[in-house]
Amino acid sequence: MRYPDPDGIKAALDRIDPAFRGSPIRQSATLDRMFGAELWFKDETANPIRSFKARGACNFMAALGDDDRPLVCGSAGNFGQGLAWAARLHGRRLTVFAAANAVRTKIQAMRDLGADVRLHGADFDAAKAAALCFAAEKGHRAVADGDEVLIAEGAGTIALEAMEAVPGIDRVLAPLGNGALASGIGTWVRHAAPAARMLAVAAAGAPVMAHAIRGLPVTGGEGADTIADGIAVRVPIPYAVNSLRRVLDGTILVPDAAILRAMELLRSHLDLVVEPAGAAGLAALLSDPAAWGGRRILIPLCGGNIDAA
Repeated sequence: MRYPDPDGIKAALDRIDPAFRGSPIRQSATLDRMFGAELWFKDETANPIRSFKARGACNFMAALGDDDRPLVCGSAGNFGQGLAWAARLHGRRLTVFAAANAVRTKIQAMRDLGADVRLHGADFDAAKAAALCFAAEKGHRAVADGDEVLIAEGAGTIALEAMEAVPGIDRVLAPLGNGALASGIGTWVRHAAPAARMLAVAAAGAPVMAHAIRGLPVTGGEGADTIADGIAVRVPIPYAVNSLRRVLDGTILVPDAAILRAMELLRSHLDLVVEPAGAAGLAALLSDPAAWGGRRILIPLCGGNIDAA
């Protein structure tokens, strides 16, 4: 079994649509003063689908080769958009299963990109299960975000770009959902800055991935009750858990109140609309602001797709 590696991340850069490479790095002097640290925000909302997901999707799609089966995935919305973008570039058919209560703007965006979107179940994991059943029944190629090394390596290009632009990063705070983002970024951090601490941030209302990484019992009864739909994971992916254990220094759980406050801060000081999952990294700082003093911190803002309300 292959896990993400630095060579794979470097190779991914050439496969990613240029529209998703070179995302801006932003700073706020006010936020730096608030935490007594240098905060460097990699803004993945500044692209055509307002999330990082096309990085991994493009890398994955380019490597499919002669496998011309139609594709199917489960998605909270952003991964479906990324895969739909890549599928359109390569002339591939894609079906996306999303939860019945998924963010409406994400559903419409996937359809606008040409995906056949089907609503099923009460949450992301129910939609993903439906996608896997559909793939088995129809003979389509199932794509599970968090379970594909090429998707994680595509996500790792975020860290490659950021750490080349900003030397001396010593803390990295990445949102923790299905694990592709944190494992890809963590792989590059371990390679480029072995002394830096790589931390993954999960919603307190959806702690299952953090618990699994820590080796705590996962009963199957854990919920996913959080405003952060993009990281509201209820069923851990074993491949992602094992991959993350290789690169993480720890996990942090943040309450929804901190996520909402982080969204407000990003809006006020960077003029960015960032969705709850995308603000998780900054939310981690709010639980103990003094703990980050003097640090040089990289925080990916991984998505900005949210309904107006």
